[in-house]
Amino acid sequence: MKYSHITIFAGLAIILTSGFASAQGLHVLKTIPISGAGGWDYLALSPINDNIYVSHGTQVNIVNKNTGDSVGIIPNTDGVHGIAFAPEFRKGFTSNGKLNNVSVFDISTNAVSAQIKTGEKPDAIMYDPFTKKIFVCNGKSNNLTIIDPANNEVIKTIELGGKPETPVTDLAGKVYINIEDKNEIAVVNTKTWTVVNRWKVGKGEEPSGLAIDIKTKRLFAGCGNKLLIVMNATNGKVVKELPIGDGCDGTAFDPGTNTIFSSNGDGTLTVIKEKSASDFVVVENAPTKKGARTLAVDEQTHKVYLPTAEFMPPNPQEPKQRRPNMVPGTFQVLVVGK
Repeated sequence: MKYSHITIFAGLAIILTSGFASAQGLHVLKTIPISGAGGWDYLALSPINDNIYVSHGTQVNIVNKNTGDSVGIIPNTDGVHGIAFAPEFRKGFTSNGKLNNVSVFDISTNAVSAQIKTGEKPDAIMYDPFTKKIFVCNGKSNNLTIIDPANNEVIKTIELGGKPETPVTDLAGKVYINIEDKNEIAVVNTKTWTVVNRWKVGKGEEPSGLAIDIKTKRLFAGCGNKLLIVMNATNGKVVKELPIGDGCDGTAFDPGTNTIFSSNGDGTLTVIKEKSASDFVVVENAPTKKGARTLAVDEQTHKVYLPTAEFMPPNPQEPKQRRPNMVPGTFQVLVVGK
């Protein structure tokens, strides 16, 4: 995913937020400030307790999702992008983009036990319960590192022929990966460890976020040209093209409510209802904050968590500035719900 390079300093507290409230729809319920310096990308919810793991420069910050209290950190994760959990092995994994490796930690104590070499610039990371393996998307070397969490060993490297973004599993032997620079989704057969299909994402460009509904066999690819592509996961046919906000870098599906979310850097959260395998409706574009472009969904509470910060006005001396600078001390996680 697209990493934010910033420097920040802040204390931990919960700030109640009311300015974004909507009478019927989703809105920001509260804001959790996060201390420390560095950029951010993904965040993930612990499978065993109420903690949130937030990628954050050279470390992962761990906070309680209910109180906002600091629980600890995973250190030495320079350029960290993603966090994945293998609950059966009581292990967690972080993809460290600047170190070209993955850190392994105990999900109960958060103590780091190992580092595993990957391809170049590891980005998105996922645990697949079907194969019981960790999948790491390497953004610079254009390949996929497969790790066995039982022994922390790399068992396979799969060439993808393009820049991989988000992987998802159908829990039945297939893993789907957005290939951002090719405008396609690569399909990996996990029984043969080979790429068996490459499907174009219709009118979508630069697919980044990816989610799946295993029940209806639908993929949801959030694209950089303000489209979400609904694709049939069995044959690659485009089912629907839906409008979303600008700057999507994360897509999630909540199976409990049949809802798809697109987190957009323009400060909106596009909410899409899946009425059936062929019927999808944009419900709203809920206001969040500028820069809130990645997300994690709590399938128990149906709340959405999005990291972002406050930003300075564009610098007129830097007309080609890619992103505005962040206001120091404002890194935060938004909690969105009803």
